[in-house]
Amino acid sequence: MKSWKLSTRIVSGILMVVMLGMLLLSTAVGGFTRYEVTERLDNSLQEVSERLQTVVADRMRNQTSVSVAWLPEAGPRTLAYQVLDDTGHIVLRSQNAPTTPFVQGGKVGFVNVAQFRVYVAAPSADHYHVLVGEPTFHRQEAVRRAIMISIVPMLLFMPVIWLLVRLIVHRALRPMDRLHDEMRARGSGNLRPILSLNLPDELLPIQRSVNTLMERLETALSTERAFAASAAHELRNPLGALMAQVQMLGRMLPAGSELDERVELIASRTRRLARTVEKLLQLSRASSGIAFRRDRFDLLAVIHVLVDDLSCNVYDDVHIILKTNGISKIFVYGDMDATGILIRNLLENALLHRNIATPVVVTILPDGCIDITNDCAALSPETLARLTNPFVRGSHTVHGSGLGLAIASNIAKQMDATLSLRSPLAGTTRGFGISIRFPDLETHTGEQGD
Repeated sequence: MKSWKLSTRIVSGILMVVMLGMLLLSTAVGGFTRYEVTERLDNSLQEVSERLQTVVADRMRNQTSVSVAWLPEAGPRTLAYQVLDDTGHIVLRSQNAPTTPFVQGGKVGFVNVAQFRVYVAAPSADHYHVLVGEPTFHRQEAVRRAIMISIVPMLLFMPVIWLLVRLIVHRALRPMDRLHDEMRARGSGNLRPILSLNLPDELLPIQRSVNTLMERLETALSTERAFAASAAHELRNPLGALMAQVQMLGRMLPAGSELDERVELIASRTRRLARTVEKLLQLSRASSGIAFRRDRFDLLAVIHVLVDDLSCNVYDDVHIILKTNGISKIFVYGDMDATGILIRNLLENALLHRNIATPVVVTILPDGCIDITNDCAALSPETLARLTNPFVRGSHTVHGSGLGLAIASNIAKQMDATLSLRSPLAGTTRGFGISIRFPDLETHTGEQGD
């Protein structure tokens, strides 16, 4: 689904309405301005025509042979006039008027002719007709300028409106941004209630609901952690005591007894049950959110401790090769105990499913990514896709719990780390590899070591 922002939608909606309103207003203002300017020009044209009537009679009595009245500074925008007798001949005209009558036998009133808008005045007592014409381009130019003067300021004000709307909307949504930031911070293990943010009434129910959810989640996680700790104590002790009794029973039996095989089977099943219980407790702790803390620590130091511990205490004939590639420290943000559980499960999975004759290789890549590989039969893509689900195993010939990678995947998600699985390894037809990349890591180079 395409993402969108509330502020963008509000600003766009308001601006669309405002712009549409201003467009309609501009159209109305333009039409009204055109009507008013045309009416004023027509009134002026009519007034000039009627006033000329008062001087026509005197001019005609004293008229000489000259039929053109030369007006000073007459230009293309100047009004032109003609005086016609009863026969329709021009007896007097301005020098910018055409040599032919504007109209023939025109009625009194306004007439549009080529290049002029003409007003025909009522005939005088001497039966002379006065026709006054205004150049059409001058009238159109006047109308256009009046419309531009009315509309352009509104158009120029549109960017100001856009800025003001954005400013007002963003200021109004600022409390929502603060609430968003506080809620987003709760995604990394911070379960504290959201303090007062001076929110509007519309957002207060959201804040109360989030605080209620945080309190319930904190209670649930605390209960889960307490249960995991109690279960670990209550289950490990009986299993440890049972294992001790089985070992004592094995020593008490005479050498070569037929019961040795039975005792060894009980001991093997007890050890397997203990490992399964341990993995279940780890899965329970991982599911309870133990990895949400964000403390800064050295990941490489944790890896060194785990490699040394597994090489010495857990498996027989264990061989783990650690390649640091000159990196001495890798600082990440998370929970150190949870990260230890994560890396330990990855190492134990590699040791459990490896070819016994080949070592497990742990490589620290230059970008801080941790890569763990082991030799084994290649896994099918279907199995590889389900391998991080609980109780899914890549091989049924090895007695594993099927929980190691599920625990690692759960912790990795809580730490915002990326877990990548691949099989076979590049350039071969065998092997299994898993790499983990932590966010916001910081690497330091030093002496190279293995």
